[in-house]
Amino acid sequence: MRVVIAPDKFKESLSALQAAEAMARGVVAAAPEASIDLAPMADGGEGTVDALVAATGGSYRQTRVSGPLGEPVLASFGLLGDGQTAVIEMAAASGLVLVSHERRNPLVTTTRGTGELLLAAIAAGARRVIVGIGGSATNDGGAGLGQALGFRLLDADGHDIKPGGGHLNHLARIDPSGRRPELDGVEVSIACDVTNPLCGPRGASAVYGPQKGASPAMVETLDNNLGHFAAIVERDLGVAIKDQPGSGAAGGLGGGLVAFAAGKLEPGVNLVIEAVELAERLKDADLCLTGEGAIDDQSAFGKTAVGVSRLARSIGCPTLALTGTIKPGAEAVLAEGIDAYFSICDRPISLDEAKAQASLLLERATEQAVRAFLAGWRHSHSP
Repeated sequence: MRVVIAPDKFKESLSALQAAEAMARGVVAAAPEASIDLAPMADGGEGTVDALVAATGGSYRQTRVSGPLGEPVLASFGLLGDGQTAVIEMAAASGLVLVSHERRNPLVTTTRGTGELLLAAIAAGARRVIVGIGGSATNDGGAGLGQALGFRLLDADGHDIKPGGGHLNHLARIDPSGRRPELDGVEVSIACDVTNPLCGPRGASAVYGPQKGASPAMVETLDNNLGHFAAIVERDLGVAIKDQPGSGAAGGLGGGLVAFAAGKLEPGVNLVIEAVELAERLKDADLCLTGEGAIDDQSAFGKTAVGVSRLARSIGCPTLALTGTIKPGAEAVLAEGIDAYFSICDRPISLDEAKAQASLLLERATEQAVRAFLAGWRHSHSP
């Protein structure tokens, strides 16, 4: 029996690779003769670099970039096994985790470091860069990224505007003449799992601004400023980002990457599936195992486990999902490719205890799920 193991991380307890390894131990306990292929997954958020490096035999690189408040930070990125594709996470350069709670202020935080990280990936030899844009501390529409890439964002007096979403209202024109030539011929894929536009009640500022420290008054200012920014971008660069689905992701970085790096917004899990060549790996598999921290009514809209299971079903490979928490509405995933799902919690248990024991719980639950699968599989494959 051949088994492909393709889970996402279990947040705050297991990385995708750690989860895959725990599941592999469960498979071996149930079916020692099984051939196992580990394919750690992600959806563009935290853990995307680790998952893709592990799944492709890639390597890590480090570089020093500007943090969200302009202070230097050491950021890692991945160069995948093909040597031509890099993966970066904007959170490593411009993430909320880099700013203490009392200093969070989307009026001044910048995505400049993400632009610097993109250039570092290109300098390492990448001709394609996958950009995961979850976990941002910013609301500048990608203006800082544009400045790092050589675009000049100028006020009415011809001076460069200051960093942060609070200064976008001073933008008078964008000068693209200094655009970095190394961007030529580089494909930028934006791993994005939301469809929020740049502005409005579902836009970057209204939906995500408060978690980055924005008060109601700040949200209004930031939203107005992003609208002004989008108008200048469309006028001077010929790119309409205001209403594009996904442009509001990461404080508008989704739109900024489209405008300044000719990026293409794509569902994150699909990009990871393509990068790890999961379709090819599933082609001759008898079983696919996936999983993540929770399965709920939102999972069917494209979270990792469903993205994997949709592909597996299209190939004719059955899929079982292991999860820490099963929430109301989880049954919707059964129509999307998951044949059955199982909680790893085998008894009443606190959340803290479940996180602490996640590896062992996942291993044991996988063993039992595979034993149940084998009861039918062996019957169907008996002479």
